[in-house]
Amino acid sequence: MPNLFERLDRGRPAPIEKTQEVSPAQKLLDWLQSWNKNTISMREIHIYGPNAVRGRERDWAETLMKYGWLVPAKKHRRDMHKWHVVRKNIVAPKVAT
Repeated sequence: MPNLFERLDRGRPAPIEKTQEVSPAQKLLDWLQSWNKNTISMREIHIYGPNAVRGRERDWAETLMKYGWLVPAKKHRRDMHKWHVVRKNIVAPKVAT
């Protein structure tokens, strides 16, 4: 015969599983898919990008370059970072392909 706690536990919903944390590089990639220009600069990522990438934009942009989602564009200034956004026909793009 079940005790009181076992009987009370039957009526409870199943515990919520923790969802996997989305990396800032993935958040940046998701945001870039809705970016309406073909190029993006470091400054634009800092101003308009998701909050999760602010402060380390260059690290996450280099990660996306590594996986082929960003391609370096011609620089007008030595200190300016600008990339071409690669758009692939994928429903839910992931950083690591």
